[in-house]
Amino acid sequence: MRKLPIYQVDAFASQVFQGNPAAVVPLDFWLKESQLQQIAAENNLSETAFFVRQENGKYHIRWFTPTNEVDLCGHATLAAAFVIYEFLEHYTDIIEFTSQAGTLKVRVRNERYILDFPKREPHAIGKDKLVEKALGVEALSMALSRDLIVEVANQKLVETCEPDFQALAQLKEYFAIVVTAKAEPQSGIDFVSRFFAPQQGINEDPVTGSSFCSLAPFWQKNFQKDHLAAIQLSERTGRVELAIKDRRVEIAGFARLYMKGDIFIPEVY
Repeated sequence: MRKLPIYQVDAFASQVFQGNPAAVVPLDFWLKESQLQQIAAENNLSETAFFVRQENGKYHIRWFTPTNEVDLCGHATLAAAFVIYEFLEHYTDIIEFTSQAGTLKVRVRNERYILDFPKREPHAIGKDKLVEKALGVEALSMALSRDLIVEVANQKLVETCEPDFQALAQLKEYFAIVVTAKAEPQSGIDFVSRFFAPQQGINEDPVTGSSFCSLAPFWQKNFQKDHLAAIQLSERTGRVELAIKDRRVEIAGFARLYMKGDIFIPEVY
């Protein structure tokens, strides 16, 4: 049997049991894709991050849900950066990853982890009645990038949304569906959101860093400002701070260690 280290980190959280839990498995070399998927399925978290350190000091990172590999994941990247910075031999406050989505940098400032991610500008589309029916809400607008962004009239509609996940899973043209609205006045927050991705094996994700690659430019136009604060209103909740810069979005939050241990898998031949 091969022993591998594993960490479970609550990302976008100032204390454990908040934010979004991610598993992180550092590797010396890549396992077979089928084994990566089996480990992620066994962990049964929204994402498991795997990375291998390269000769140039960068880390190649991949992310798996319980059912498939994804092209970009924010909270598991934050969790991986936390593990590298806190537990591995990394001596700078900048951690650089290579990935399917290109180069991703994470800066550490006063315990905050600041993700430098690609901006994914959504484009407006007509309202999809099947989406509205599956969500049980009426949309003010819809916009599409990787995720379908569904804007609704107020924060209460986001909080009380009870999707029909079987119906959402049939809408195969959308990777995931995000419901969002302006936050309540005087809350200190600009907007709120929730993230649903039953096709990816995740009915509702607690805090979805990659969704803010699209939500940030969507709300930037609405508020006419480049710095935004948001809360993802899952049961666990998580707050993020956003800065939009040219073609990039900075997504900042804290992380807390929940678990550190070992896993045992069959030897790779």
